[in-house]
Amino acid sequence: MTEITNRGYANPDVLVSTDWVAEHLNDPSIRIIESNEDPLLYPSGHIPGAVQVDWTTDLNDPLRRDYLNREGFEKLMSRIGATNDTTVVFYGDKNNWWACYAFWVFHLFGHTNAKIVDGGRLKWEQEERELTRDVPSYPATQYTAQERDDSKIRAFRDQVLKHVEAGLPLVDVRSPDEFSGKLLHMANYPQEGALRGGHIPGAKSVPWARAANPEDGTFKDAAALTAIYQDEQGLKPDDNIVAYCRIGERSSHTWFVLKYLLGYKNVRNYDGSWTEWGNSVGVPIEK
Repeated sequence: MTEITNRGYANPDVLVSTDWVAEHLNDPSIRIIESNEDPLLYPSGHIPGAVQVDWTTDLNDPLRRDYLNREGFEKLMSRIGATNDTTVVFYGDKNNWWACYAFWVFHLFGHTNAKIVDGGRLKWEQEERELTRDVPSYPATQYTAQERDDSKIRAFRDQVLKHVEAGLPLVDVRSPDEFSGKLLHMANYPQEGALRGGHIPGAKSVPWARAANPEDGTFKDAAALTAIYQDEQGLKPDDNIVAYCRIGERSSHTWFVLKYLLGYKNVRNYDGSWTEWGNSVGVPIEK
C-alpha cells in the first residue's frame, strides 16, 4: 500500500500509519483511543498507552436515544486525560467502524483535532506490534467543550424525509441483503431492531466495506474511492449527501471517507438509520 500522503486524499492528515503511532506512543500531546464493537478486545490486549472509549457506555446517553451532552463529554475527556489541545487518535476493530463512529461523535463537540489509524487494530496485530493488558492512568484534566452541534454533520428523521422529497442523494451503506429487505441486520447477527425491511426511497447501495482493503483494513486510495462513489454512483463533491446504516456506525465510516478522504463538502450521518426508519409509522420504504 502506498504512503498515506501519496494516495491523493483531500485531507491526508486525518489518517496516520501504524508506524506513526509506534513513534508517538510516549508523546504527551497525543491520546490514543481504542473503540471496538467487541468490548472484550481492549482488556485482552491493546496498544500501549491507549485508553478505551466504549460506544455504548461512554458516548451514548444511558436513558435517551441520543449522545452524551456537553457535561458528559467534558467528564469523558477529563477522565482519559485529554485537554482541548490534545490530538486524539482513534483505532479499533471491524476496519475502524467504531473508531470512525467515535471520531464523528467527538466532532459533534468541536474536537476536530482527531485522526484515524489506517488499518486499525487489524493492521497493528498483523504487523505483530506490541499489545499490553496494562490499563493506563492519566491525570484528570480541565476540559471545556462547546455545546454539541448536530446541525452540520448529523441528520434526523424529519430532515431525511425532506431530503427524500427533494430528491437529494442518500447512501445506504448496509449489506445488499439489508438494502433489499431480505435481512433486518447484517448476516450472522440477530435479525431484530426493525419491524420493516428495505431501504429509504432513492438511496444508493454502497456497502461501507467497499472503501477498505479487505486484507489489512486500510482505506483504498482516492482514485479507487472516486471510482466507487463518483464514477459508479454519480455522487459529486458539492452534493448534499446523507449516509445511513442500521444505527449509524457503518455510515460514520462512509461519512469519514466522503468528507475527509474525498473532500465532499456537505455530508451528514443519519444515526437513527434503519432502526428508526424501519420502525417509524408512515415513512416511505422501498424494497
